[in-house]
Amino acid sequence: MTARRIAIVHERFTEYGGSEAVIAEFMKTWPGAPVFAPIVEDDCARALFAAVRDGSPATEVAAVRDTWLSRAHIASGRRSHAPLLPFVPRALRGLPLRGEYDAVVISHHAFATQAALATDAPVIAYVHSPARWAWDKEFRQREAGGRAGQLALTALGQLARRSELRAAPRLTHVVANSQAVAERVRDWWGLPASVVNPPVRVERFAPDPAVEREDFFLFAGRLVPYKRPDLAIAAARRAGVRLVVLGEGRFRKQLESLAGPETTFLGAASDEVLLDMYRRCRALLMPGIEDFGIVPVEAMACGAPVLAVGAGGALDTVIPGISGEHVAPGSDEAVIAGFARIMREFDPAAYPQETIRKHAIGFSPEVFRSRIADIVSRNCR
Repeated sequence: MTARRIAIVHERFTEYGGSEAVIAEFMKTWPGAPVFAPIVEDDCARALFAAVRDGSPATEVAAVRDTWLSRAHIASGRRSHAPLLPFVPRALRGLPLRGEYDAVVISHHAFATQAALATDAPVIAYVHSPARWAWDKEFRQREAGGRAGQLALTALGQLARRSELRAAPRLTHVVANSQAVAERVRDWWGLPASVVNPPVRVERFAPDPAVEREDFFLFAGRLVPYKRPDLAIAAARRAGVRLVVLGEGRFRKQLESLAGPETTFLGAASDEVLLDMYRRCRALLMPGIEDFGIVPVEAMACGAPVLAVGAGGALDTVIPGISGEHVAPGSDEAVIAGFARIMREFDPAAYPQETIRKHAIGFSPEVFRSRIADIVSRNCR
């Protein structure tokens, strides 16, 4: 049987994160498949190639093919890719995808599905989320950072909505990374979506029998508004319990002004420190509504229970009474009160580490690759 000719499309390679880890698994699933993106930075590409090889230097890795926007990014001094975003849809529609491939697999955040208009092949879109800042006014207002930012994000949001709706009829199959994202695809695009949770490198995280849980809760992640670290800090203060905040971001100074003496900020930390915190915390806090949420699964792979707002990706990962507990979504005051109530009397011993880790293994890269390969195979021409 002739090997399938697959092309992979990503929105941009400007920093390595969860969606780039998904691309690495796509590249392992279809070795040698070309990868296209409008903007590619060398450091991010090197991190991607390292993730694909992952200790196997002989692994076949195709080059990442960029567009004229990469040159424009370099010419601007690489200060920010944001001013180039209005040009991304046109760059994606100009990709050389027509007549070459049995299927095109797209990794979508806001504009990537425009590549569906550049090909006559079946298109499978793996959707991290439709552009939340484009469709959700409240989310956009939190993220914009001032009047000028709101105006710019509103204009960009209009472009993103038009682009997503224009491409939707060309999508052969939509795969959402969580049930919550599948609901957004249904509500905003009018399309059905299957769900394949993203890959988490659970083999890198495990409990240490020699390490005991200590008397602190953990927030780990970028200190940006949508992750709502402010709610975790307020809840810890109300409950009178210790909180360690691991991460860095533009929200930090404001958060420090909200915190009491029970909260410790460690800033950005190495993987070794993160692993140690997962192993020692009473529980990880997830006060923001994530599309999926990699960090909670990493914590669970270390046997740590997770306390999360019962919405978004937490509905896929946190099983009440088994891998943690849900706090009912609601107003900020209601969420703070809900977290504080659980944290005050929380007993991690009620959640066996072995059971939590077994649950986390279900989000492994091997499971992800098997499921996504099956979907693409069934939709190839």
